Amino acid sequence: MNTLTNSPFKAYDIRGQVPSALNKQRARDIGQAYATIIQPKGPVAIGRDMRLSSPELAEALTEGLNSAGIDTIDIGLCGTELVYHAASRPGMGGGIMVTASHNPADYNGMKMVREEAIPISADTGLKDIEAMLAEGNLNPPATRPGRDQQEDLLDKYVHRMIAGVDIDRIRPLKLVVNAGNGCAGPAFDAIAAHLPLEVVRLHHEPDGRFPNGVPNPLLSENRAETAAAVREHGADFGIAWDGDFDRCFFFDADGRFIEGYYLVGLFAARLLEKHPGQTIVLDPRLTWNTLDQVEKAGGRAVINKSGHAFIKERMRSENALYGGEMSAHHYFRDFSFCDSGMLPWLLLAETISETGRSLAELVDERIRAFPCSGELNFEVGDTDDVIRQVLETFSKDDPVIDRTDGISLEFDHWRFNLRASNTEPVIRLNVETRADPGLLEEKTGQLSDLIRSLGQAT
Repeated sequence: MNTLTNSPFKAYDIRGQVPSALNKQRARDIGQAYATIIQPKGPVAIGRDMRLSSPELAEALTEGLNSAGIDTIDIGLCGTELVYHAASRPGMGGGIMVTASHNPADYNGMKMVREEAIPISADTGLKDIEAMLAEGNLNPPATRPGRDQQEDLLDKYVHRMIAGVDIDRIRPLKLVVNAGNGCAGPAFDAIAAHLPLEVVRLHHEPDGRFPNGVPNPLLSENRAETAAAVREHGADFGIAWDGDFDRCFFFDADGRFIEGYYLVGLFAARLLEKHPGQTIVLDPRLTWNTLDQVEKAGGRAVINKSGHAFIKERMRSENALYGGEMSAHHYFRDFSFCDSGMLPWLLLAETISETGRSLAELVDERIRAFPCSGELNFEVGDTDDVIRQVLETFSKDDPVIDRTDGISLEFDHWRFNLRASNTEPVIRLNVETRADPGLLEEKTGQLSDLIRSLGQAT
C-alpha cells in the first residue's frame, strides 16, 4: 500500500504545514477524493478561517469538488461551527472547513462533515481519502461539473444561537472578549447586537499573520492579557477563543482562568434544570465533579472516549442533551450534536443573569469539592510503554481501572487519567481529588516525576 508523503491526515481532521503537507494541488485532490469516498447527495458547504493560505486552499478544494460533479456553497470567512450549521440543513451533502485552529500561522488544515453535520474521522472516511491520494487513483472529471455559489448564512446562524437561550432574561453585563485575531469577532458581534452587553474587545479583527500570537488560550502565557483586562475594566467575566472558535475559555471577575472541567458540570446541571432526566456525555479525563452534578440534577451521565468525533457519535446514539470535554469543547443536541464556541457564553450569561450569582460563585464550591491538576503534557519517546509502566506501578494499590481512553485509575480519595495524544508525541495527565488540595499536589508531583523518569520527558 502506498503512503502519502508529508501526510497531513490526523485522527479527526487534516492538519499540516503549508506548502509541504498541504498545498493547492493536494487541496484539489482532497476535494475530488471527498466526492468519491463520501458521495454527498447534496451541495457541500465550504468555509475558511483567517489564515493567509486559506483563500487559495478553499478555492482549490472547491475546484476539486466541482470537477467531481459536486455543487458547493461558499460561506466565506467563518468559524467551524458555521460549517456545521450549513451542513446540518436539509438537502445539504456535507461541509468542509479550511482551518488549522490554534496551530502556528504556517499551518493549515480541514475539518470535514457529511450530511447532518456528522463528523468524518479516520475511521469514517479520512483514511480512505488519504489512501486514494497516496495511490493516485483519483476519478476522472465528471461529465457535468458542479457549480459553486456564495451564500451568507450569518443571520440564520445567529438566530439559531440566540434561540438556544432566553435572551429576554439576560441582564446588562460587561464582558471582555479576546478573539486572538481569529474568526470569533464577527460572529460574536452579530450575536451580541441582540443583547444588553457592554463589551471590551481584544484582538478582535481576524488576521492570519497572528500579530498578537497564536490564538490558543490553553497556553498559560496567552491568558494574562485577557485576565488583566477583566480586572481593569471591572467585567462580569471574560471570554477567549481559539482560531476557529469551536472552543471557548472563561475568566471570572477577578481574572482567574476557570478550567473547562467545571464549566462542563455547570452547563450540564443548568441544561438538566430545563430538560430533566436527559443524558449527558462527558470525557474520562476528569469526571467526579460532572458525575456528581449530573446525579444531583436528576440526569444520566455517560463517559465516552475523548475527541469530537467520538463524543458526537455517542451523543447521537444516546440522543444526549449535552456533551462536554474538559478541553473546552461543548456539544449541544439542539445544534445537531455539534460543538459551539458561542452557545457556552450565551448559556453562562443567561445563568448569571437568572441566578444573580457570579461565575466565581457558580464554580468555587465545585472547585473546592473536586480540585484538579488541569491537563499536563509530557513529551515521551514511547507513549504506550510509559502508560504500561505507570499502570504497573499504581496497580499495586488495587484501584478501579478503566480503559475508555488511555487509563483511568480510581482510588478512594483521588483518581487520574493518562492518555496518549492522537496528534502529538505526548501523553496527557489529569489528576483530581475529593476536596484534598494537598493530596492533589502530592499525587500530581509523584506522577509527573514518574512519567519524566520513564519517558525522559521534557
